[in-house]
Amino acid sequence: MSLQRTIAGLSGAAVALSVLAVPAAVADEPDASPADGGRGPEGTPATTGKSFAELVQAAKTGPAAKATDSSLEMPTSYPYQPELTVYDPVEGDVTERNETIAYSDIAPRLAELMAASDRVSTQVVGQSTGGRDLYLVTVTAPETRGETNQQTRWREEIRQDPERAATDAQLAAGYKTPLWISANIHGNEWEGTDAAMQVIADLATAEDEGTAELLESHRLYFSVSLNPDGRTIGTRATELGFDANRDMVTGATPEARSFVATAQTLQPLYAADFHGYTGVLQVEPCGPPHGDNYEYDLFIPHGYALAQQVEADVVDADIEGNTYFDTETGRSTDEKTGNIKIPYRDTPSGWDDYPPIFTAQYAAYHGAVTSTVELPHGRSWSLGTTTPEDAAINTEVARVTMVSMLDYVAAHSDEMLANQIETFRRGVEGAPKESLTTETIADVAGPDAWKELWDVTDDQEPVDLPRAYVIPVGDGQRSSSDAEALVDALLYHGVEVGTLQRSTEVGGETFPAGSLVVDMHQPRRGLANTLLATGSDISEKLPTMYDISAWSLADLWGATVVAVGDTTDAALGGTTPLHRVPQDGVLPKKADHVVFDLAGIEDFRALNAILSEDAPAWLLDDGRAVVGPEGLPAAADAVVTFDIPFEAATAAEVASLDEAAVLEDLTVAYTGGSDDVVALTDLGFDDLVPVSSSGVSAGAADGTTGLEDADVLWVGSSFNPDAAGDAAVQEWLDAGGAIVGESTSGFAAAEAYGLVEGDAVRGNSRGNGIVAVDTPTGSIFAPHPQDTSFIYPAVWFTGLGESTSVELAYDAGSPFLAGHWNGLYGPGQDVAAGQAAVVSGETATGARAVVFGTTPFFRTHPKGGMSQVATAIFWAASGD
Repeated sequence: MSLQRTIAGLSGAAVALSVLAVPAAVADEPDASPADGGRGPEGTPATTGKSFAELVQAAKTGPAAKATDSSLEMPTSYPYQPELTVYDPVEGDVTERNETIAYSDIAPRLAELMAASDRVSTQVVGQSTGGRDLYLVTVTAPETRGETNQQTRWREEIRQDPERAATDAQLAAGYKTPLWISANIHGNEWEGTDAAMQVIADLATAEDEGTAELLESHRLYFSVSLNPDGRTIGTRATELGFDANRDMVTGATPEARSFVATAQTLQPLYAADFHGYTGVLQVEPCGPPHGDNYEYDLFIPHGYALAQQVEADVVDADIEGNTYFDTETGRSTDEKTGNIKIPYRDTPSGWDDYPPIFTAQYAAYHGAVTSTVELPHGRSWSLGTTTPEDAAINTEVARVTMVSMLDYVAAHSDEMLANQIETFRRGVEGAPKESLTTETIADVAGPDAWKELWDVTDDQEPVDLPRAYVIPVGDGQRSSSDAEALVDALLYHGVEVGTLQRSTEVGGETFPAGSLVVDMHQPRRGLANTLLATGSDISEKLPTMYDISAWSLADLWGATVVAVGDTTDAALGGTTPLHRVPQDGVLPKKADHVVFDLAGIEDFRALNAILSEDAPAWLLDDGRAVVGPEGLPAAADAVVTFDIPFEAATAAEVASLDEAAVLEDLTVAYTGGSDDVVALTDLGFDDLVPVSSSGVSAGAADGTTGLEDADVLWVGSSFNPDAAGDAAVQEWLDAGGAIVGESTSGFAAAEAYGLVEGDAVRGNSRGNGIVAVDTPTGSIFAPHPQDTSFIYPAVWFTGLGESTSVELAYDAGSPFLAGHWNGLYGPGQDVAAGQAAVVSGETATGARAVVFGTTPFFRTHPKGGMSQVATAIFWAASGD
């Protein structure tokens, strides 16, 4: 009997546990519905009572916050059934409106299931931004400590020694292949959680032979709610205002870090993440453009066949109130057409699986076939949630979908495991990355319905893998602190990194001993390459993209990274595996003045910490900071906290301090949202003051604008006070204030007060990606230049006045390196060539401004751009 038929007959009827009962609730008044989407920086969130600053701090701590914590500590045997923290119900919990499971009910229900069944285990794998536990539920047949150890050894063998794993008869017979279903990373997409809880309960108590066989041969994992804060308050984003399903590469949210750690630890054979709402059930695989670094001949065959089985099973279930897909109109319909929506088949472009920032796309780089699932019925405008009736339909659709997926993988796990092993083998052996061609498609084993839909021209980009990426140390490194942060990130993602044992020459370039090496002969080579490679310009492939189209850590995180050789070349030489970045912080003995580089984020964090202790400090022309004798205790603290390698200042440097800019502890006022606040906080600016146009206007009369104690105003969103507010801002600027901002709003603010002169031009509003930039001689960025930046969208400045200087320019030849930027919704990439990307200005009174046409704070991802903003803030604040 198939799993599909076994579990379908058990839902609800065969399970008497009270945990399945969902209490009725009375909907709140319509005007109590929270707004959809992110949360701004002002106010106190409703669910936890934490301040915004506390939420920012919480987002940076907890499990998986650092590279060394990036894998989970798993149970040593099963079942693993600890006592779970039970959270109090929250007044106004929006799940009352659609009668889905409140987060506060999840722990009690799991506790009851664990008490009733030795198949169910639950572990806490992190905390949300608001401090709620994130649960990973495992459903499997009980295992002794020895059996669990054996499963762990086999999982490691599959990844680290795939050639052996491919012929290991004991592994083939005994490995419990892992399947992973997750839900609710978007907080206001509720029903995947409810369906997962139902499936867990069904599996926990089913007594048929089919379920027993399933659990003897597999581990089934469920992440029941990846964003419990958003679930409770009814927002897509986390409580801090970040979309965690855009965060797998950057890791700015604890929710995304928990997902990454889980993906890395479980190494699932198949992973599905449940979302909503698209009018009709939608199951991947997605349409083109496909990601450059996936092994699609090992991914698509079962990915598409599984989606087809889900389609057949959901249609056969004949769920009352469900919708279907009309292949002729491309729309959902109540008519039983026999189709759900499968993007690979039904969406030639526009719903892509290109960026690994999403859950499913990211998990694929850990050897999984993956799906994003979109449930049909959307939110009621009056409720702000799905209605109880629609939520019940969505839950049943999700339940049938989950069961169908488990059924498919159980029936094809041998073939899928062979493909996972082959994925890792190609990485370990450094096999060339082969693009699928018309000829090679015919030879791909497994289900073949996908083949007639594959577009050889449009579906993929050819990939030339380097032999290695080298992150040099010494003079060849732009920022040693950014390099360390980059390596931390790679280790966090499970990418293998080594250190050169001796000086090595590659392609005419010599890398010193101790340089860091990402050898592309490693099991997760696809992940390593997608994190480090620049990527492709896919502007001509389709009109628009669903989200970002470029994300390179090597280009955007401030460190110097060099791709060397070809994947078929010999190894670079002797390397030592690196498990954590070595500490090199030091404070020279007997030095009364010390100096350190201001190139990376950690450097600015250290500087701000030192300044907060009222330590005397100066900025040298070469981009380094000098700390005076009274600041040595603070410098010693910076060695421990920020790993800063100080040097003794030379006599000439000490003598030059009378002419150097004095650095001060700054208070930064700002307009903007979560990106702005978190990025400024990351840089160590801890005295932040939110301001607004209306607030400045209202406070102009009595001096309560919010600017009175500020040194600099960061303009991250619109800032246009009325006449009284303008006068107050002008007075503040004349008294020593400064403006630093981005995009057209930043330029408009600086121009309004005579700080810059010219025109701001916005490129295609949907254009995004990595651009090549040039740093002019004498630029404030010249001490630590960067060749690339991120834009979303690009803004450039023309018709500049005499007092407006270019600090950064888009490359005059080919400014766009990777991403998607055409001329459909505004000027295209060619128009930006050679134009000013960052400008500065200064008035006769000494007030300064810097405006970025790049996007330095986007989701806190462009770390190199963030340090440029810090440079600009200190330069602007040091005006006369």
